[in-house]
Amino acid sequence: MKLSRPVSWFLLAFGVWSWVIWVTFVKNLVKDSSGLAFDDGHPTAYFWVHLLLAVVSFVWGTVIGGIGLRGLRALRRTS
Repeated sequence: MKLSRPVSWFLLAFGVWSWVIWVTFVKNLVKDSSGLAFDDGHPTAYFWVHLLLAVVSFVWGTVIGGIGLRGLRALRRTS
């Protein structure tokens, strides 16, 4: 399957965006002082669920961004 240049760029941008957004979210989650993420210094269910969401998003962002990058490299080779 051959990806077009706009689709490849979109997939790559999505992968980068996913990493930027979720890294920022995890930093804020770790620094949370509202009591949602930590209760007396111990992680809560809220923390674990959102950490799992972040890890899954890191994996999907990496896979999707990698597909976009491979698409761009394939287009460059055929040009």
